Amino acid sequence: MEINGVTIDNTYAEAFPTWICRIIITAVTQEWARKAATEATGFATSAIGCPCEAGIEQELEGMQTPDGRPGVSILICASKKKLKDQVVERLAECVLTAPTTAVFNGITTAEEKIAVKLHFFGDGYEYQKEVGGRKCWVIPIMNGEYVGEEEFGIVKGVAGGNFFVMGENQMAALVGAQAASDAIAKVNGVITSFPGGIVASGSKVGSLKYKFMKASTNEKYCPTLREKVPDSKIPAGVKAVYEIVIDGLDEKSVAAAMAAGIKAAVYVPGVKFISAGNFGGTLGPYKIELHKVL
Repeated sequence: MEINGVTIDNTYAEAFPTWICRIIITAVTQEWARKAATEATGFATSAIGCPCEAGIEQELEGMQTPDGRPGVSILICASKKKLKDQVVERLAECVLTAPTTAVFNGITTAEEKIAVKLHFFGDGYEYQKEVGGRKCWVIPIMNGEYVGEEEFGIVKGVAGGNFFVMGENQMAALVGAQAASDAIAKVNGVITSFPGGIVASGSKVGSLKYKFMKASTNEKYCPTLREKVPDSKIPAGVKAVYEIVIDGLDEKSVAAAMAAGIKAAVYVPGVKFISAGNFGGTLGPYKIELHKVL
């Protein structure tokens, strides 16, 4: 398959299950909501070494939030065992501490919920009130009051949807990957957790040489190793590769994000080839085929 002269590899992205919590953060301005959301999703690029994967899902207007203020929704993704602790810690340390913030449950239809009891920080001065039809706790703080729900829905989602943007040089590949990331940012229900939504150091499961490593460089996709690795996946003329990794509320959302990203990347001059990462089923049960999503 080709789109705009760019070859789309006949392969699939291998993804794996995760648990996801969607959180709505509001503030007096969009800027302050985004600042809090950015802090709350820090050090959360990859489950390989981070305690969770997290990112900003979308910006919200006042009509889309329980308190009528501008906001940002974030997704926090982790194992079911780890998810509650990550939500508690990130809200307590990064959102409660941010100016003018309030927090609300972003998945009201979820059958399973986690309790996030931050109201004890009020030291007995906290109280309950209803905001937008929701039961919230109010904590007196130095800039006024922090308002937040304390039950958050969680759902089983999909992590690790991906594709590779390959270019004739580093800048072509980077601009193509950025176009893909920007397009995915408009798709609801997904995040790209890496810096700018782009991965420079794609990895494989384990290591060929260092057995203590959980993951190591994916040598098949390193352009400088094209002549040294017998089974290199780098086509002739490709000098740089960037990976886009997507987590989402369900497989359909991840597939839609992959399609949107690929369709944006192929119209950047110098992008030559689109592929995806998979490990023969050793990573996860989801196989999202590039040709099918397109």
